[in-house]
Amino acid sequence: MRKLENSELGRLEADAFRQVKKVPICVVLDNVRSSHNTGSLFRTGDALLIEKLYLCGITATPPDKEIRKTALGAEHTVEWEYAASTEEVAIRLKKEGYLVIAIEQVENSISLTDYLPPEGAKLALIFGNEVKGVQQEVVDLCDFALEIPQYGTKHSFNVSVSAGIVLWDLFNKIGHQRVGE
Repeated sequence: MRKLENSELGRLEADAFRQVKKVPICVVLDNVRSSHNTGSLFRTGDALLIEKLYLCGITATPPDKEIRKTALGAEHTVEWEYAASTEEVAIRLKKEGYLVIAIEQVENSISLTDYLPPEGAKLALIFGNEVKGVQQEVVDLCDFALEIPQYGTKHSFNVSVSAGIVLWDLFNKIGHQRVGE
């Protein structure tokens, strides 16, 4: 087998990417402190055609050399917005008809493996700070929480890894069916 060259991958140009129909998923970063994690979320969001990335609180915004290092240009293709308050973003997205979902370990969370989004749902996924997670005030505003099953001795994944797992899972459950509709 031979590795493919980038020119053989059939990737969209930036202008075409902006025009393609996106998967109805927004990602909200609640006080993510590492610019590398933020850049990784731009890159994952580009790969999986998310609608928008909300950068809240202390989360770094472009232009930022550390974001650029991990985003590899995706900070120019994925739509994004900065907001000082994650709570205000959650409230606005609920008003816009999104299911607002904390990705967090909370009472009565739903296992990601058991969750199937409702037909036609728009999802807003909130990922929290690397140490403190999603703020309790934000969790209180969410419709529910999804939890990634874990079986080892540690109780968490890195936020960019969590986002990759959740986004890939939800893309497979709903996203690829909606791409190109």
